[in-house]
Amino acid sequence: MLPPTSLRPAAAVLLALALTACPDKPPPEDPKAKAEGLYLAGTAAYLQGNFAQAHDFFAQVKALNPGDPRLPAAEGEAYLAEAKLTEALAAFEAAAKVDPKRATNYSRIGFIHQLKGERAEAKAALEKAIELNPRDFNAHESLGELALRDKAPAEAVKQFMLASESAPDQSKAELVLRAAQALADQPKDALEILERAVRQGIKSPPLFVELGDQLVHVTRLPDAIAAYTEAARSNPKDPTLWELVGELDTKLDKPGDAEAAFRESLRVKDRAVVHVALARLCLKRKDEPCVAAELALALEKATGEELRESLELADLLELRGKKKEAFALLQAVASEPEQEKNADLQLKTARLAKALGDAAAVKSRCAQALAAGAPKCP
Repeated sequence: MLPPTSLRPAAAVLLALALTACPDKPPPEDPKAKAEGLYLAGTAAYLQGNFAQAHDFFAQVKALNPGDPRLPAAEGEAYLAEAKLTEALAAFEAAAKVDPKRATNYSRIGFIHQLKGERAEAKAALEKAIELNPRDFNAHESLGELALRDKAPAEAVKQFMLASESAPDQSKAELVLRAAQALADQPKDALEILERAVRQGIKSPPLFVELGDQLVHVTRLPDAIAAYTEAARSNPKDPTLWELVGELDTKLDKPGDAEAAFRESLRVKDRAVVHVALARLCLKRKDEPCVAAELALALEKATGEELRESLELADLLELRGKKKEAFALLQAVASEPEQEKNADLQLKTARLAKALGDAAAVKSRCAQALAAGAPKCP
């Protein structure tokens, strides 16, 4: 029997083989593999807004793999995000030399020239991008912006709509909206664009708001209500959208629907102007306790920071026979420096002052109104 500390021959051979198979040092890291890791780290830093760190990673990539064709464009994106236009332009021009068939390089070059006000260079680069990739939506959008500056709305609409066809779903509505807004002087055509987009399933709160505005313009109020309602449901943090619905329902003499819409607005944010609107509904049905309650809530929720709020409250107070309170509110607002040139407000305050027999207030408000361009004053 062998001593317990000795090894059998076979075991000794296996141990020797294992020892010779283990290197003294780990193999050297592949520079290209390390460069790839640094490139990914640089991209992540760029996406997180850590631009200095991104540039540092990209510099290390360049040291390890100077021929990486992705580097110039990656650097360009970081510079562009930093609004360093000169550096970004140089980087993308270098990227275009490395990869002359990549449309995005020319799209970025054109966009940067556009930002720099270099129209001819921008147009040439953007057209090159579209030649390489007819579905480059960024290039189409930039050409649309150039057309707007050239006061060519038809061309702008064409480019924005081409951009929307190729853009990711989350960007389509914004581009359609830009196309519609380019037709400010042609509301019928703008409305057609918006309605077609909605039929195609393109939706967003701003798009529905614009659609509602256009429908109001052509007095299609029931359709406008539907558009604003969609906008309100899609943007539950904006209380003004339900307020718009309530106002239109009021115009259509649908007090029940109007009240429901105003209540929805209050659920989003409790505001004085909405309580004033509810008080008007109460007045219309001659519900005095309701009017008093809503007026009290309006006064409680008033901030004094919005002109519309103050005007609505003053009108309601005057309707309720509280002319002194209405005048006090208007006088305070009209005395603010930023309202000195508001001729309508100065005239409104002067008329109420005259009704109350306040000659001094009439004189001061009329002086402000005339100085602001009013033709005459009471």
